[in-house]
Amino acid sequence: MIFSFSLIFQSIIGGLLMGGVLSLVAIGLSLIFGVMNIINFAHGALMMVGMYISFFAFQFLGFDPFLSIVFSLPIMFLLGAIIQKILIGPVLNAAHINQLLLTLGLMLFIENMAAQIFGLTDRSILTGYSTSTISLWGASISTIRLMASVLALAINSVLYLFLKKTITGRAIRAASEEKYAAQLVGINVNRINVIAFGIGSACAGAAGSIVLSFYPVSPHVGHIFLIAAFVVIMLGGGSNLMGVFWAALIIGLAESLGQVLLMLPASSAQVVSFGILIIILFFKPAGLFGVVKQ
Repeated sequence: MIFSFSLIFQSIIGGLLMGGVLSLVAIGLSLIFGVMNIINFAHGALMMVGMYISFFAFQFLGFDPFLSIVFSLPIMFLLGAIIQKILIGPVLNAAHINQLLLTLGLMLFIENMAAQIFGLTDRSILTGYSTSTISLWGASISTIRLMASVLALAINSVLYLFLKKTITGRAIRAASEEKYAAQLVGINVNRINVIAFGIGSACAGAAGSIVLSFYPVSPHVGHIFLIAAFVVIMLGGGSNLMGVFWAALIIGLAESLGQVLLMLPASSAQVVSFGILIIILFFKPAGLFGVVKQ
């Protein structure tokens, strides 16, 4: 099979755009892991809730899915803060298996509640620009995916500035680096945990609003993005947010090119990302941007 430049270029652009959106999902999950050292299996389910929020905001209020972030962000932050305060907080010092089972149970509970309320039917939306494209060097680039990626990168940038420039952001970073030292200098770690889980959930909700513009929502849709986010985090070095961002772009690019060059169906694209992950971890167990702790 002969591959044209325009086909390869289109695949590269498409992969980078998808990687930009995936980075928002993974960074939210990475933030929770970095601050609380807990693996949140419910992250994909929270993303699904964000998708439903935007779906009904579009259906009943006429809000564009991108604009509906004004609903999903605060609602998901509040929901995440409540979950952390009531459910996650009490088990932070428990065995890791207890934490894993709690978040896994929370995922199943949220998904089954959604299935009971909304049914299992896929729901999608159609806007005036859903099918529009931009031509560049012979490649056809989806306008809606470009907008989705730009918005995801904008949210990532705001989060990065928040963590770097604000007092609360620096407190979150301190708690992530060394929890007990943070307590010694007067940081309320319990409060930081609530805020961090709320921010991570808000990132999941915002990603859900963005993804809804080109991906249908159903109660179990979060599984796909959760698995991809775990791969990105492992490749990026765990709690290294910048590493996670670059890893998301790498995974998005690899899966897109894999579909073209290896002629894989979309359903098998993650074979490429898992293959890359296995190879990288074999040579660099901490991930591409991680550091092995002595």
